[in-house]
Amino acid sequence: MRDFRSGRSIGPNGCAIHQCLSKYITLKNTSSEYDAVIAHCKSLFMKKTRDYGTAWRILRPSSITDQIFIKAQRIRTLEEKKVSKVGDDITGEYIGIINYCIIAMMQLESTDETPLELDPGAVEKDFDGKANETKELMFAKNHDYGEAWRDMRISSLTDLILMKILRVKQIEDNQGATLVSEGVKANYQDMLNYSVFALIKLGVA
Repeated sequence: MRDFRSGRSIGPNGCAIHQCLSKYITLKNTSSEYDAVIAHCKSLFMKKTRDYGTAWRILRPSSITDQIFIKAQRIRTLEEKKVSKVGDDITGEYIGIINYCIIAMMQLESTDETPLELDPGAVEKDFDGKANETKELMFAKNHDYGEAWRDMRISSLTDLILMKILRVKQIEDNQGATLVSEGVKANYQDMLNYSVFALIKLGVA
């Protein structure tokens, strides 16, 4: 059997090899696109850290959850009405969700001894750690679901974020107790990944 594009002969497993190669290239692109989106979000996050310090440290987890909810709800409103009276588009809201998810995960690990004002270098290192851990989770799930997110509508990603944030609000109302569900951190990681997917589809990467 010949490859009609190159004229070269390929073996009986040629199609399978081509499929594996295509999947590898897609995953490699996803990795670089993911990194580009995170780098964009991190740049904004660190600039605000230098301007305002770590004032976000005063926020309780429930307040961060509400901030994410407000941003996701605004995205949905803009998707439905197609008009913004403030001038901001949904790209900035997705970036905000990503950075608030990072903040939420940082706050989950803070203690009473953690100072309100943190060193920017330590914040940057923690940001990288949380982003890398969440990226690893994304690739683990991508292995199981086969990049299904690429065929999803951005509006569906918005709805999934809203669903996840409502779950987090319910867990918080239950004082963190769950019976069979994953914990709060896993939900923040999912929301972060959904937002990255949306920004990739919006052309930010």
